Amino acid sequence: MNQILDTSLLKEFDRTDGPTHGLPGAAYVNEEFMQLENRHLFSKSWVFVGFVHELLKPGDVIPISVAGQPLFLIKNKSSEISAYHNVCRHRNLQLINQPTNCGRFIRCPYHNWTYDLCGKLKNAPYFGGDAKQIPENFKLEDNSLIPVNCAIWHDWIFINLDKAPEPFEDFIDPIKNVLGDNDVTEYHPVATIEFGQVNCNWKLLMENFIEPYHVQFVHKTTTSQPLVDHYPVIEGGCLGSAVDLSEQQVASAGVGTLGVTSRYLTLFPNFVLGTYQPDQIGVHLNTPVDSEKTLQRRVIYVHKNSSYSNEKIQQLKDLWHRVHLEDHEMCERLQKGRHSELAATGGVLSPHWETSVRKFQELVVNTIRPGLQQKNPDS
Repeated sequence: MNQILDTSLLKEFDRTDGPTHGLPGAAYVNEEFMQLENRHLFSKSWVFVGFVHELLKPGDVIPISVAGQPLFLIKNKSSEISAYHNVCRHRNLQLINQPTNCGRFIRCPYHNWTYDLCGKLKNAPYFGGDAKQIPENFKLEDNSLIPVNCAIWHDWIFINLDKAPEPFEDFIDPIKNVLGDNDVTEYHPVATIEFGQVNCNWKLLMENFIEPYHVQFVHKTTTSQPLVDHYPVIEGGCLGSAVDLSEQQVASAGVGTLGVTSRYLTLFPNFVLGTYQPDQIGVHLNTPVDSEKTLQRRVIYVHKNSSYSNEKIQQLKDLWHRVHLEDHEMCERLQKGRHSELAATGGVLSPHWETSVRKFQELVVNTIRPGLQQKNPDS
């Protein structure tokens, strides 16, 4: 799709008369638009990047990528989790290329520059000539790894590349308000589902989770939640939907289907959390690869007071695996549809069921619009 990337791209989206239009197709297929998101959205937001329970021991490290930047997460000797730019200060080689335990030190495999688990440069062998010689005007303490803002809520790790980030508590307050008395810190992980690459833009996975309109059609064999019982959720950066079912509806739900009171919540830009009464939550990690590919994982959590057998956990994994594959088929077909010239107008959004999707898209536009204006100041 060869649409010009300036503010005219949003002509139909910005209309206030007639039906509400969605984002144009170029926002999902154009790599230059993805770069605008990297510079203006992912570089300035609290981005969900990983799970605390996957960093068990001091020295555990996991490479990640945010806004095209190579980073890594690490647990230090005090069991604190931090994030750093994933490059050696010498020649900028990527230090961590796979999840591992690095022991007591991070060592660059190229010239053996050595950092401790808090990122401090401890040794630069032969840099000044002899094994321990340091060049004049070079100080180890001035060449440590560069940290990245890192914050943790329960089992979930967020980073922010901005030099003056929004306070993390302000960021998560909206979703805490929607959750109310449901204390997610009382849940523990029991299973992970690795979906790998999904062939669609990251926004389509987010939008699909946010809106309930598709549920009774796409998930008719896996979900027992009538559309009429759903309602949108919009509170600041917390967007999604919810459904409240009666005891009778729960009791009559089909065997092996999801038929419980639920909250489908996201926190802009990429945190996804679903709650399923009485004792289950699920969290998705959607990591953009490029404009048309996203990596996805789901971690299943149960309440600390609940007892789940291995068989029941496997049943949960099987159910959620089926649900996600149903969503993936739709999202990949949505992606293909975005290449049509008809997608330039963004389609239309339901004024009742897709208001939270519209809000999500507005948040995207609010962040990247300055970049569009810079490309064409007169547009």
